[in-house]
Amino acid sequence: MPHTLIRGGRILTLDARGSVFPQGDLLIDGGRIRAVGPELTAPEAAEVIDADGMLVLPGLIDTHRHTWQTAFRQFDSALSLSAYIDVALRGFGDRCRPEDVYAGTLWGALSALDGGVTTLLDWAHVMNSPEHADASVQALHDSGMRAVFGHGWPVGRQLDFTAPHPADLRRVREYLLPSDDGLVTLAMAAKGPDFSGIDVAAQDFAFARELGVPITSHIAAGRPGDHQQGIRLLDDAGLLGPDLTVVHANGASDDDLKRLAAHGVTLSFSPQIELTMPGLGAAAATHRLVNAGLRPSLSVDTETAASGSLFTQMQLALATARAATPDDEPALTANAVLRMATVDAAHTLHLEHRTGSLEVGKAADVILLRTNDLNLAPVSAPEESVVLAAHPGNVDTVLVNGRVVKRDGCLVGDVDRVRELVTAASAHLLQR
Repeated sequence: MPHTLIRGGRILTLDARGSVFPQGDLLIDGGRIRAVGPELTAPEAAEVIDADGMLVLPGLIDTHRHTWQTAFRQFDSALSLSAYIDVALRGFGDRCRPEDVYAGTLWGALSALDGGVTTLLDWAHVMNSPEHADASVQALHDSGMRAVFGHGWPVGRQLDFTAPHPADLRRVREYLLPSDDGLVTLAMAAKGPDFSGIDVAAQDFAFARELGVPITSHIAAGRPGDHQQGIRLLDDAGLLGPDLTVVHANGASDDDLKRLAAHGVTLSFSPQIELTMPGLGAAAATHRLVNAGLRPSLSVDTETAASGSLFTQMQLALATARAATPDDEPALTANAVLRMATVDAAHTLHLEHRTGSLEVGKAADVILLRTNDLNLAPVSAPEESVVLAAHPGNVDTVLVNGRVVKRDGCLVGDVDRVRELVTAASAHLLQR
């Protein structure tokens, strides 16, 4: 792969020092960042990307998205959690063929890339057959993005919350995704104790740990109350650990959140869904998550009833944190929220050594935002602009592992072909 020089941009590295270059360059070699700073020199044959008038920052990271559901996105914002299970999982899930999974996942991944998301965890709870798993993995590979394939469980008429995790996860680990160093890696998307009970959860967690794959699970969604026992049960069983990502947790008590932090558990939450879907709590626990000592990360969850934009999630995370913060406490900063969508999200996915910030040696997962657009210019405080006002339409250029996947505001590749595939999948799934 030839050298690439991103020249003359305003660079937000999101490194531990908070390094910012008002006008700097980023040199990429072999898919990795080789240098960051002003007036860098590149080999004569290097591709030069003019970043004048651009913000240059790490690619955004979505830590929990049911990407297969892009085929019926924005279907019904009034669906409650129980109705979502009936309609999306039991209904559409039963009709979902491998080709529908492929189309929905690929279209969702491309949409994420278009919006500046260079890494996502694809929470694929549509594993109705090995062919469904193969289709999901192939779509992620074909998208060109960095992804963690969260292997889930069957839905439709096969949906059984008390059943152990599908044994096909072993085949996926051994034959499809044996390495933790590839562009696409593997996790178990487990039902967890809130759905399967603690005995099945213990069996599933042991299976994932035998295979050496991290675990992501929906736990403590909904409103707080005595019924929220999942985190305590996992703790009592000795099952909490840094290889576990808890999704949602807006219903967890403050003591349970501290349990998660004490065991190094990572956290993904989805502000828009948690605010709008009945049954998920009508609140996003941003302020409590941060106060418990966690490093929460952001996610879209499902586009059946939410925007696919991680910018939207940042805006709502900031708003919900500010709304819950007493006047005598420091307010959550825009920088902290931007980190939830970048370096903290990389930490959630166990990829902090590889992506999430613009540092020498890390993968060149980079996005460029146009600062001259009507909604952003003039930019006086770049982190504030990104969190408060940016949207996918401002994303000019996207690189994943040093490869340009979006240039001059347009995705690279045959987008029309994928649109045809997902349109056909949608027509099949939505048939009455």
